[in-house]
Amino acid sequence: MRPIALMFAALTILAGAGQAQAQFFDSRGYQSEPPSFFGGGASPIPRTTVNYPTNYAPGTIVVNTAERRLYLVLANGQALRYGIGVGRDGFRWGGVHRISAKKEWPSWTPPSQMLRRRPDLPRHMNGGIENPLGARAMYLGSTLYRIHGSNEPETIGQAVSSGCFRMTNDDVTDLYGRVSVGTTVVVKN
Repeated sequence: MRPIALMFAALTILAGAGQAQAQFFDSRGYQSEPPSFFGGGASPIPRTTVNYPTNYAPGTIVVNTAERRLYLVLANGQALRYGIGVGRDGFRWGGVHRISAKKEWPSWTPPSQMLRRRPDLPRHMNGGIENPLGARAMYLGSTLYRIHGSNEPETIGQAVSSGCFRMTNDDVTDLYGRVSVGTTVVVKN
């Protein structure tokens, strides 16, 4: 009789955990859309060092939206390659900017353009595990765009955002530690 009671208790706890998780704010479909829980999860596109002959100086970030990859240029014709999520149709862009700010567990205030499209969004979210910007954010010049974390590793390699570049929280934390304010970011469409 005791094993049945233990199994029933375990099932009750698991069912309650699923209900609690469903109550979190789900921000998918927004400009910076990680889910509402801190999910580690491995990237479906593992971070790796690759051959990358280029004229860009070491330390430059090159975002290739068509490949859905971000490259951190290293010395000796190599780069650290990360998988990223990019802007969905109508939200892709290109250009050269610099990282203008870096923040750990950043707060999020949806821009007015996004609020016009999605009036149901919160007007502000403090940083933390439920925040759509994830564990780290690197702001790109005076644009509305960022390279930021995501709690939805399954969206890496997808076109899902409103123009930001999302990475797993593990990958964005790694990149964040390797670059500084002032780093050049080249976005190629």
